[in-house]
Amino acid sequence: MLKRMNEALSYIEVNLDRYIDLKEVAKIAYCSEYHFKRLFSLLSGITISEYIRRRRLTVAALELKNQGVKVIDVAIKYGYQSPDAFARAFQSFHGVKPSLAKNLDQHLKAYPKMSFQLTIQGGIEMNYRIVEKESFKVMGVKYEVEMVNEVLSPTYEDMIAGISEETMKELESLSNGEPAGLVHVSTNYSEAPSGKANFEQFIGAITTEKDQPKYETLEVPALLWVVFEIDGDWTEIEEHWQRIYSEWLPSSNYELAEGPEMLASKEKTSEIWISIKKK
Repeated sequence: MLKRMNEALSYIEVNLDRYIDLKEVAKIAYCSEYHFKRLFSLLSGITISEYIRRRRLTVAALELKNQGVKVIDVAIKYGYQSPDAFARAFQSFHGVKPSLAKNLDQHLKAYPKMSFQLTIQGGIEMNYRIVEKESFKVMGVKYEVEMVNEVLSPTYEDMIAGISEETMKELESLSNGEPAGLVHVSTNYSEAPSGKANFEQFIGAITTEKDQPKYETLEVPALLWVVFEIDGDWTEIEEHWQRIYSEWLPSSNYELAEGPEMLASKEKTSEIWISIKKK
């Protein structure tokens, strides 16, 4: 899998001055476009579109050092519709206008080509099970979340703070499905060409109760899930979540399905549910 991911990145590298079809990139990596985008984002901390943007602006700065090269030609070469759009993106990344990049002593930024490598970590067990689950409903509070370089807006702290203790208790009382109690559900993940990612975050309960106007409802279809059990605090949950994507998925026969991810916690025990499908 690492070899295929790196082949996909090499394809991107030689096509920085052309239109890059992410479906084709994912095909080189032998996975779905959704799986490639999501896995890249989770492993690298940025979206694949943002990575391409940074690489293009890096090589564009190097080309501007050449005598006789015009800003407009470099702008068009790397996919910008106008010199103004290129200048804004260039200054946002490098901190200076493209015209100043020609100066030999001008400080510029470089974002090197990325590659995925295998690192040997301590042999820590991961307890999991594969579950086939019929369709179900999540009822709760919904947030529209924007993610830029893995920074969320609103943050999870803001989302939790926006829900009263009374509402939390009421939502928990609606729970009558697995996983039980309050669940945090992330769904409908998408990426924009600008590099930003968006998803919906539900904080609520899996229930068969009638819909209530004051809450939002998420209908989840029948899916295959991998469920990981974690004993520990939030730090351990985050570390375990990262290990799922960097260790378990690459070594399994599964890839991410276009479905939700769920977290259910009770005291010091938590479960991470991730929708998957056979490769």
